Amino acid sequence: MATLLEPPIDIVSAADASAARAAAALASRQCDDGHWVFELEADATIPAEYVLLRHYLGEPRDAVIEAKIGNYLRRIQADHGGWPLFHGGAFDVSATVKAYYALKMIGDDVDAPHMAGARAAIHDAGGAEAVNVFTKIQLALFAAGPWSVVPTLPVELILLPRWFPVHLSKMSYWARTVIVPLLVLAALKPVARNESGVKVDELYIGRQARLVSKAADTKRGWTMFFNGIDKVLKLVEPLWPRGTRQRAIQACIDFVTERLNGEDGLGAIYPAMANSVMMFDCLGYAPDHPHRAIARASVEKLLVVGEDEAYCQPCVSPVWDTALAAHAMMEAGGDDNERRAADALAWLKPLQVLDVKGDWAEEKPGVRPGGWAFQYNNAHYPDLDDTAVVVMAMDRARAKTGADYDEAIARGREWTVGLQSRDGGWGAFDADNSYHYLNNIPFADHGALLDPPTADVSARCISMLAQLGETDTPAMKAALGYLEEEQAADGSWFGRWGVNYIYGTWSALCALNAAGVDPQAPMVRKGAGWLIATQNADSGWGEDCDSYDLAYKGYTPAPSTASQTGWALLGLMAAGEVDHPAVERGVRYLMATQQDDGLWGQEHYTGGGFPRVFYLRYHGYPAYFPLWAVARYRNLKRSNAAHVAFGM
Repeated sequence: MATLLEPPIDIVSAADASAARAAAALASRQCDDGHWVFELEADATIPAEYVLLRHYLGEPRDAVIEAKIGNYLRRIQADHGGWPLFHGGAFDVSATVKAYYALKMIGDDVDAPHMAGARAAIHDAGGAEAVNVFTKIQLALFAAGPWSVVPTLPVELILLPRWFPVHLSKMSYWARTVIVPLLVLAALKPVARNESGVKVDELYIGRQARLVSKAADTKRGWTMFFNGIDKVLKLVEPLWPRGTRQRAIQACIDFVTERLNGEDGLGAIYPAMANSVMMFDCLGYAPDHPHRAIARASVEKLLVVGEDEAYCQPCVSPVWDTALAAHAMMEAGGDDNERRAADALAWLKPLQVLDVKGDWAEEKPGVRPGGWAFQYNNAHYPDLDDTAVVVMAMDRARAKTGADYDEAIARGREWTVGLQSRDGGWGAFDADNSYHYLNNIPFADHGALLDPPTADVSARCISMLAQLGETDTPAMKAALGYLEEEQAADGSWFGRWGVNYIYGTWSALCALNAAGVDPQAPMVRKGAGWLIATQNADSGWGEDCDSYDLAYKGYTPAPSTASQTGWALLGLMAAGEVDHPAVERGVRYLMATQQDDGLWGQEHYTGGGFPRVFYLRYHGYPAYFPLWAVARYRNLKRSNAAHVAFGM
């Protein structure tokens, strides 16, 4: 491994060698059918919930898996005694209560040092009373906490007309799929089998805590209003007509079964999948009932089992990984790399959703489907981000090889344009999902009930349309206006799905470049200037998940990471700064930190799930983003081009 103190004589040749090693390493991780899929790791909550789910269902204990999950949970316990939401993060009481409960369920002695330390930290944070709503529900399902402290979720919600202010179609896709089976659980209030009888009474301190929302846009008046409604609902819930309740439960069952999604699961995300299993269980479905059995099988497919450790992923990311890896391989160039990218695109092509009008059609009924989902299969919930990245990769391959992607590109473009929101931007899964008053509902303390337009997803859609030649249409003008409005005073852009302002600024600068915005335009100069100013002393870039804090005042330095350095370099090169000293220093940083296996290491979480609540470690990010950046630097320097013409 080189060091920053030993600069290569010819940086372009060194970058070429670095890219070749990284491309070979990435190629070795490609599946036989052409796709890539890397591990997707969250915090302690998902593996802990997996353990609790098995005990909830009363399934035979798997001592081997439990031991491996126990090893994983103990390893990621932090020095503060609890479990954080991301590597190196602060104590989180909800994650810690779940991890503690799972370890106790596995059989850890409550007086062992790691358990005693966790318990003390929980007490200091307000006890189990201070956990979030989803954790309160988890405890209530085990009779380890009261239902009375859970905000009311009337199952009759699913019967309300669409014009009603609180309606499932006004919530995000992930909220919808998680909530619907949860409505049944909240109505029936089943109790876990929990054959070992484990509870966590010792985590309570006898003092009720106030729910605190993580949403960025709560209003005191709305909060008081919804809290008042919650009190009324608790009083009248026993009085709901029995027939109406049964009709509502059946509507929930119909919703779930229509979207079961085979072994990829409801919504293809763990919380929805687990809730669907518990819903079928409490309704009396036998373990071998087709619906329950396939829902249960979907959960099992999320496990990552190693020699000594195991954990459960929140979902899988094959389409995202494959599309981004294909871009990186095309950037690396060469016959073998381009063939591998072609194999990846051939794998992606049939995954385009062309025959299912998903939940997005509630808002846009006249639009034909044409998007790609994030996971192997999630036909009801394709997303704009994946669709834009896949279309750009196909267009890039088409331009070079003449491959026949015309119809796939046209349908992807049509669907993307059709889901543009009124403000000119794009959300991830739905159009105009901006009912911000809903974040004041007591149940929505996680602050992620909605899917409004964001700068990063909008930038990707702008990049796609511009790469396809649409730089002067009404849709593009509205989108560029949205992006300009979203730029922060310091020149950065917020990154909703990646951490954070580095991610958003990279995305926006690529979009502005693709759209033909003058590199000297103030918007571009400010964005590039922010990236240059935030470069670390070690020549890399870094930003941690605390940048999502509601009290954020400006960039705070964080350890450099390979993926964030890659984003910053790609953003600066898109802004025409390939010859800036900061870019050369950043490339040298990546070459100096490249591992012996050709890739880069990265424990830090740079993926966004829900700001302030849930973050992701994409194991693929340090595999393809640094390669992409180093290869692009080599390409631009060799061609003497100011910046790349592609949208990413």
